[in-house]
Amino acid sequence: MRRQHIYRLAFALSAVALVAIGAAAQNNPSPDAAAAPKQSQSNRIRIEVVGGDTDVPVENASVYLKYVEERKLRRDKKIELNVKTNREGVAHIPDAPMGKVLVQVIAEGWKTYGKWMEITDPRQTIKVKLDKPPRWY
Repeated sequence: MRRQHIYRLAFALSAVALVAIGAAAQNNPSPDAAAAPKQSQSNRIRIEVVGGDTDVPVENASVYLKYVEERKLRRDKKIELNVKTNREGVAHIPDAPMGKVLVQVIAEGWKTYGKWMEITDPRQTIKVKLDKPPRWY
């Protein structure tokens, strides 16, 4: 008699757990949550990297974007984003911060570039021109 009581209790608890899992899986997200990724896609900085006198696109260059996220209670947080350029010499940085940032470009066979810039527009395009390194004799 006691075993039947334990089996019934276990069956009832598992049924309740399955119903709770099913209800949570069918919970639809709010419309505001669905709109959030679209808004983050709009903040995207485009960096065009060209080099030399003929402005050829620089492929596979490392583009670093460094900035400081200010906090009130703790120390400021230093953040660095790293992306590579494509065949057209373009690098896209998603969710870039507004304000003052350090843009550094490193490419093999080109002089390293670094400059502090002010990002004011969420769809801003930054053009970077690399020079050939000086010749060693």
